Amino acid sequence: MPTDAPHRTPPRRRLVVAGVLLAVVPLAACGAPPEPAPATSSRPALVTPAAPTAAPPVTPPLGITPTLPPTPSPTPGLVAVACAGRPSADRVVGLLRGRVLPQGVSVRATQGPLCAADWQYTVLAVTGHEELQVVTRTESAALRLVTAGTDVCSIEVRTVAPPGIRTLACDAGTGAVPGA
Repeated sequence: MPTDAPHRTPPRRRLVVAGVLLAVVPLAACGAPPEPAPATSSRPALVTPAAPTAAPPVTPPLGITPTLPPTPSPTPGLVAVACAGRPSADRVVGLLRGRVLPQGVSVRATQGPLCAADWQYTVLAVTGHEELQVVTRTESAALRLVTAGTDVCSIEVRTVAPPGIRTLACDAGTGAVPGA
């Protein structure tokens, strides 16, 4: 019986299919062979999770006591806190008498002294005058005046003072109008 022409595969297409099969068939067998199936038993298998393996504890030799690394302490000077009398407000006022404050004027501390590292910040009420801000520093057990006035955010305070003092002196508004 003669073959119908429309049902015949063109020779070129047969060659392409044969080439693809020759390329794919050898690759189909690549890889690890399958594992043999485990022998079946009448009992169900118990599955237990594997315990993590841990290193055995290390014990120090006799006579040596292990020490823990030091715990980091807060940065000194990060926050200004009450100085607990060192220096006292009277000592700060005494430092200012004859330099910034006239001898007979009445003065009292309204804030502080507050300490951060070896720096202090004090606000003084001076009778007949504006509030006076004072920044001091303890150096070799001696109190040194850094700056005093209505604006104590000096270059030294901005660049050298610890953050706790810098915040009080430069960022805490005094209520004064800038440029006044």
